[in-house]
Amino acid sequence: MRLIFVLFDSLNRLALGAYGGGIETPNFDRLAARGVTFDRNYVGSLPCIPARRDLQTGRANFFHRSWGPMEPYDISFCDLLRERGVYTHLVTDHFHYFQDGGTGYHTKYNSWEFIRGQEYDAWKGLAKPPLETFRRDYDARHYDPAKKPGRMQHMINNMYQPREEDFPIAQCFASAFDFLDANRAADDWLLQLELFDPHEPFRAPERFRREGDSAWQGAVFNWPNYKRVNETDDEVAEIRANYAALLRMCDDYLGRLLDYMDEHDMWKDTAIVLGTDHGFLLGEHGWWGKGRMPYYEEIVHTPLMLCHPKMPERAGERVGALTQTMDIMPTILDLFGIEAPSPVTGRSLLAPPEPERVVAFGLFGGPVGVTDGRYVMLHYPPDVLAEGLQEYTLMPQHMTAPFSDAEIRTATLSPPFNFCRDMPLLKIDALATAKRPPNINGTFEDQGFLLFDLESDPEQQEPIRDAAVEARLYAGLRDYMLAHDAPAEAYAWQGLEAAKDSRGPFNAADKQACHSG
Repeated sequence: MRLIFVLFDSLNRLALGAYGGGIETPNFDRLAARGVTFDRNYVGSLPCIPARRDLQTGRANFFHRSWGPMEPYDISFCDLLRERGVYTHLVTDHFHYFQDGGTGYHTKYNSWEFIRGQEYDAWKGLAKPPLETFRRDYDARHYDPAKKPGRMQHMINNMYQPREEDFPIAQCFASAFDFLDANRAADDWLLQLELFDPHEPFRAPERFRREGDSAWQGAVFNWPNYKRVNETDDEVAEIRANYAALLRMCDDYLGRLLDYMDEHDMWKDTAIVLGTDHGFLLGEHGWWGKGRMPYYEEIVHTPLMLCHPKMPERAGERVGALTQTMDIMPTILDLFGIEAPSPVTGRSLLAPPEPERVVAFGLFGGPVGVTDGRYVMLHYPPDVLAEGLQEYTLMPQHMTAPFSDAEIRTATLSPPFNFCRDMPLLKIDALATAKRPPNINGTFEDQGFLLFDLESDPEQQEPIRDAAVEARLYAGLRDYMLAHDAPAEAYAWQGLEAAKDSRGPFNAADKQACHSG
C-alpha cells in the first residue's frame, strides 16, 4: 500500500464545488468523483497545531492543553507505521511546525522537507526594510509595518517570491513530485503533502483572479484580522476574491497531482486522503477568521475525501455518517493493516459508521461545540476568568515561546491520564499570567448557549431550544469527555459539574446553570 495524505490549511468546505460551493474547483470535484466524500466531517481541537496533534494521535487534546508540542507520551501514526516498515515522508510549508509550540511533529517522519516563506515565517532578513514601499503597496489598516512586525516579515518574504514557481505551494508540489519520481515503484510508504494555503494572507498569481470577483483598485488587501466585519462591501469583495484566487491555485496544483496519478497509473495501488485542519469565516455571520467567534459551520464543518484503490465501486459515493478529524489517524493505520492502539478515540473511515455518534470540538479555554451531525450545540463557560483552568504537559511551550517563569512556578506534579502511558504530568495554572492561551482573556464573543438545527437552518440564523435534543447532546458530551479522560476541573470550569461516571447526563441543575448565560 502507498498513501498520499494531502492536507490543506483553512480549506472552507462551502467554497468547494463538490460541497456546493460557488468557486470553480474542478480538481477537488474530480477527486470527489473518483473517491468517497464525507459530508458530515467536523474538527476536534482548534486551531492549527492542536488540530495536527489530533491528526497524528487520533484523539482530541483540547480539554488538557492549548497550542503546544507533541508530548513524550503521544503515539503518532508515524511511530506505528515505522514499526511495521512503512516509510513516511513529509513535504510542508507550514512554518508553525518550526516554532516553539510546534516541536516534535515533523521529526516523527522518516524524512521531511520544509519549504520556507509562508506568512510571517522568519525566512529572509532585511535590517532596513523598504517601509515606504510597503506602505505604498499594502493596505495600511491591515499591514502597518510599524504595528505588525509579523506582517512586515511577510512583505519581506514576498520580495523573494516574484514568480509563481517561487510560491511555497508550487515548491511543495515540486518536492512531492521529486519524492514520487524516486519512490513510485516502491511499496509501503506514506507521503504527507501539507500545504499552508489557502490560509491567510490570500496571495495568489494574477492568473487565478477572475473578472467580476472584485472591483478593488487599491493597495494589497488580502489579510483580514480576526474580528467583526466593519469593512465596506468593496473591501469584503476584495478579500473574498483573493481567497477565491488562492483556492483556485490550490485546485490547479491538486490537479497536477491527479494528472501525475493518471500518467503513472497509480490509482490501482495508491490511496489518497484529502482534508484540512479547519475552515475560515469570510464575512459570514459578520466575522473574519476563526477562534474568537462562535464555532460556526464555516469553521468546524470541514471537507474530507478518501480514494482507495480497493474500492472502485464506491467512486462518487457520499457518506452522511458523522466523522471527525481524529478519524484520519486510525484510517491511515487501517489502510496499512495496523490496528489502532487503545488511546485512539477516532474511528477508521473504512469501518462501518457508528450509529447515533456524538462528537465534541473546541479550543482550549474556549466554548465547547457538540454535534450529532444534524444539531450543533455551542456551550460557553459561565465565567471565562474563573479559577481552576489547568494546562497538563511535559512540554511547557506556547506557540512562539516557552511558558513564563510565573506559569512554571505554579507547576505541580499530576498523576497521568489514561492516555499518558503512566507518565506523570506538569499541572500548570492556565491563568497565571497575562499572556494566556487564546480565548481565556475574554477575547471570544460569549453567546452563553446556542443550538442550531442544521436541517432546517443550515446557515445558522435562528437558534432554537429543545430540551430533548439538549439532553441528548449533553449526554454525548459527557461520554466524549469520559472517553478522553478530561480533567476534573474541565467540568467545573465549563459549568458542567458532574460525577465522572456513566450513570447519566449532567444533572438538570447544572444544565440550567449552564444555560443561564
